[in-house]
Amino acid sequence: MARDEGRRAPRLLLRDQQDLSAFAQLDYLYTPSSDVAADAKYFTDVLGGKLAFAVEGMGARVAMIELTDGPPHVLLTDHLEGERAVYVYRVDDLRKAAAALKRRGLEDERRLEIPMGPCSSFVLPNGHRIALYEASRPEVLKHFLGRKDF
Repeated sequence: MARDEGRRAPRLLLRDQQDLSAFAQLDYLYTPSSDVAADAKYFTDVLGGKLAFAVEGMGARVAMIELTDGPPHVLLTDHLEGERAVYVYRVDDLRKAAAALKRRGLEDERRLEIPMGPCSSFVLPNGHRIALYEASRPEVLKHFLGRKDF
């Protein structure tokens, strides 16, 4: 008998793709930090991550750490309020994806611009935070890569 014969696939894998959300990929974990430089050093020196950039500007510090070859990447920042990370998902069509979440009961959409494109964020009833963004300016990330302001 083949290794997977007789086993049931997890329910999520059996769901129709139309049931799944419009989330294309979790690209970033946007994470609050009280000391971005120290946290970035820990993520690189102890956890073995790669510092993709450390940018300082407009009164904020942001460092991107790559712990794996692909997303999600960790964005450490000192300007994000609260203690929970924001899960930042790329979507193909921000307007449609945000509307779908609102139809499912999410409220209080906050629209903003991030360097890579327009974004909508939501706080879930349990306090988790998610954001959707449309990558309309993907070249912007290349501008930051390798930059080390601190």
